[in-house]
Amino acid sequence: MANDKKFQIELEKAAQLIRLSTYTVVFTGAGISTPSGIPDFRSPHTGLWNTNDPFMVASIYSFRKNPEHFFNWIRPLAIQAETAQPNAAHQCLAAMEKLGAIKAIITQNIDDLHQKAGSEEVLELHGNAKTATCPNCGFQHDSQEFLHKLQDSKDLPACKKCGFIVKPDVVLFGEMLPNCVWESAQQHCLQADVILVVGSSLEVSPANSLPELSVSHGAKLIINNLSPTFLDTKADVLLPLDVTHAISGIYQILTTAE
Repeated sequence: MANDKKFQIELEKAAQLIRLSTYTVVFTGAGISTPSGIPDFRSPHTGLWNTNDPFMVASIYSFRKNPEHFFNWIRPLAIQAETAQPNAAHQCLAAMEKLGAIKAIITQNIDDLHQKAGSEEVLELHGNAKTATCPNCGFQHDSQEFLHKLQDSKDLPACKKCGFIVKPDVVLFGEMLPNCVWESAQQHCLQADVILVVGSSLEVSPANSLPELSVSHGAKLIINNLSPTFLDTKADVLLPLDVTHAISGIYQILTTAE
């Protein structure tokens, strides 16, 4: 009971920071999508990196040297992301954007769930698993065409133009982030007076530098994550709660206050 009261106080603090903010930016990681059935990467026992070496399955080198191994790893994730539905955290963030309470969502996720929930200003730092581009001729295969290839065949998806193996439009280890998205994310973080981190362990570089950029320019920091992060000591509000409870709670306080 004491913890419930403590967390309610922290939720109210978070809501108050957002209410007084003129430019709140949200930064999300894999933890926001686990309630939708998509596994994260580092959780004990269930995290994807507990059973796979990321550099063996999710790097540009593995894609080039052993594409079959790479597609055996990403195929179920892409199919899972296609069928997954937004949870209450995604939905409440979309509703908060419509209210004008948040300006943008910067996400490390490739699952498209923010867009499915109705969020409009979404910056995908690591791309999206819905489409694929041929490294040889540059032809981009749309979501339905690419996902059907993954679902209906165990063969490696080949470019319909030149026959080369296509690469999903996600950023793999060893690749640079898309420059235009990165620059836009930096601008949002520089303008932010509140940065809300949701479901990210802040362990993946360079994405994890963005919340710190906001804080270094005077932004208030709210962290909603079940495990500790390197920025916890700089946080104005710490919410070690399930993301659906925390973000729903903040949204409820904001809308009730109105």
